Amino acid sequence: MTPSTATLDWILDADPLPDADLVAQAKRCLLDLAGVAAGATRTDLAGHARRFAMSQHGGDRPLLFADGRASPSGVALHGAWLIDALDAHDGQVLTKGHAGVALLPGLLALPEVEGLSGRDVLGLLTLGYEIATRAGIALHAVSPDYHTSGAWNALGVAAMAGRLMGLDAERLHHALGIAEFYGPRSQMMRCIDHPTMLKDGSGWGAMTGVSAALLARDGFTGAPALTVTDPVVDEIWADLGHRWYLHEQYFKAYPVCRWAQPAVEAVLSLREGIGAPCDVTRIEIITFHEARRLHVIHPSSTEQAQYSLPWSVASALGRGTLDAEAVTLLEAPDLRDLASRVEIHEREAFNARFPAERWASARLHLADGRVLESEPCEARGNPHNPLSDAELTAKYRALAEPILGPRAERLRETIMTLEDRPAGDLLALLRSPRCS
Repeated sequence: MTPSTATLDWILDADPLPDADLVAQAKRCLLDLAGVAAGATRTDLAGHARRFAMSQHGGDRPLLFADGRASPSGVALHGAWLIDALDAHDGQVLTKGHAGVALLPGLLALPEVEGLSGRDVLGLLTLGYEIATRAGIALHAVSPDYHTSGAWNALGVAAMAGRLMGLDAERLHHALGIAEFYGPRSQMMRCIDHPTMLKDGSGWGAMTGVSAALLARDGFTGAPALTVTDPVVDEIWADLGHRWYLHEQYFKAYPVCRWAQPAVEAVLSLREGIGAPCDVTRIEIITFHEARRLHVIHPSSTEQAQYSLPWSVASALGRGTLDAEAVTLLEAPDLRDLASRVEIHEREAFNARFPAERWASARLHLADGRVLESEPCEARGNPHNPLSDAELTAKYRALAEPILGPRAERLRETIMTLEDRPAGDLLALLRSPRCS
């Protein structure tokens, strides 16, 4: 049996939830994605996504946390655009990107989800994470360009949709190939240097994955997916079903680019020693090259704020935290002043540890002549320094409750007991926030 055949067989037949730890982690991922999606409804991108999906992808599937309906491709596009609008969703270091942002909308898009059990939903999400993460690692291994997540999370969506739709191995083979070929292999560093609503390509990735499965079901051909079948990536797929990448996702403590978060932790570690933020005359951040590219000082949009290291640092130093308001309310004079005092430098030792590790340190120069220097810091929320269940729940509530009101707690309780419920209990709570 070739590795690619074994992968297809695993997607179609394996139990993606063989133990309780995977069930628990799948629920953590789902809760985090739901909270980010709810919080993202306050962004300008959410409105654009809704209008485009309804006008250009007409259908009868309900949109995620929005009034209106669209086709399966439109629901996938809208939902992934929505989650991607607030850069607080989970990710994985070796992919340098995000899987869940496309997987949840891709699953919600298909009418077949209505008849599932809650455990089935968690299992399909887990399957999607395993395929998408390996596809991302494989694509980075064979491609010289740094592409957005939509280029590879499309394969996770196609795999998940293919199993849900009951495709046979041949059609699944073509679905993965279609998703790989049509996936948005867009320029990630353009998004970093020029932040706009394009974000990480995951809206197009989710739409592509769903479309690929639908096309393959109809007999459209597109095999092979080289990120799955090329012998040079065999090792990446050989441990499918043994190494669980679901456990290797990180969760963000703050709604900004992961590359800025080590610097945020560094300045927060010094904050108690500064007296008042206005006493800081100069803020030196020493980090890795990619983080240095997060250069916007005074963001004029939430997209720029989410990809701005100076603004992230200023918000953390000035407010003692970094929440959704920090990337949506951008006119605070004190934060703009602090952001102007940030200098970003890179260190070769930190460069050498990227992407598997992301580090930064900070030096704060004070008006009284003191200089405070932090230890090197990582972002919190990795598998080795995880956010606790209490921290993840607090993050969810901070994002979801202002939008969903009392429904936020019902949704949380449903997700945390989903393995014992029908999928319909979850789906009813993911509709428009205006519905009770």
